Amino acid sequence: MSPSIYAFLADAVVVLHLLFVVFACLGGVLVFRFAWLKWLHIPAFLWAGYIEITGGICPLTPLENRLRFLSTEPMYATSFIERYVWNLLYPAELSHGLQVTLGVGLIVINLAVYAVVLTHYRRSQTRQRTVAP
Repeated sequence: MSPSIYAFLADAVVVLHLLFVVFACLGGVLVFRFAWLKWLHIPAFLWAGYIEITGGICPLTPLENRLRFLSTEPMYATSFIERYVWNLLYPAELSHGLQVTLGVGLIVINLAVYAVVLTHYRRSQTRQRTVAP
């Protein structure tokens, strides 16, 4: 394969990684509208929280690093992804303590969102039972 294909695939992995992070952080809100998403979102936010708390490495990171290695020539001096997205995922000031805080915060916020979703669901079920003939 051409090195530019590997560079493109590496950028695609970073975009996928960013989308996963956004989904893990904010996907609980989508559960209000699409209840079936809870089966994707709960493992996603728990995994993201676990990775942050333990300082682990998401499997997407080594995949992207391998693709970057196979890409011997970048398509641009710095790609759009490297310039604008990379620092969102990997800020320079990210310490283990900040990672733990972010991971715990991610889990707590999502549990709070699910508590609201569950309360909303229970209220709507109660209203349906009282209105039903």
